[in-house]
Amino acid sequence: MNFRPRHRDEPEINLIPFIDVLLVVLIFLMLSTTYSKFTELQLTLPVADAEQQRNRPKEIIVAVAADGRYAINKAALADTSVTALTQGLSALAQSQPDSVLIISADATAPHQAVISVMEAARRAGLAQITFATQATGKARR
Repeated sequence: MNFRPRHRDEPEINLIPFIDVLLVVLIFLMLSTTYSKFTELQLTLPVADAEQQRNRPKEIIVAVAADGRYAINKAALADTSVTALTQGLSALAQSQPDSVLIISADATAPHQAVISVMEAARRAGLAQITFATQATGKARR
């Protein structure tokens, strides 16, 4: 008979996997942080995985703010009607034929505000329309 006291191994808490998980969470949070740029209107652009396109000399940029305000080539419009947008776009379309209209709408802008810009572009005779987006973390270099 063996009456000697047995030595029990005390439980050991291994902190290395815990530290690894915290490091992965920290890296994820650092990479998913966004940095905003200041513009004429405060915009949060939708995200797409498109490569940066070259600058076109004949482009008209219409910015749509989250509250539905418009700016054409960084000039804010006082009126938010389709008629005012059409007048502003028509003047630029006549001076710059074959222009590309770039709609730079806030991600939280009302859908109707973007549709109004597209309707004004149709009335002004602008056939080439594209949307501005900001690059995702993968596309940024």
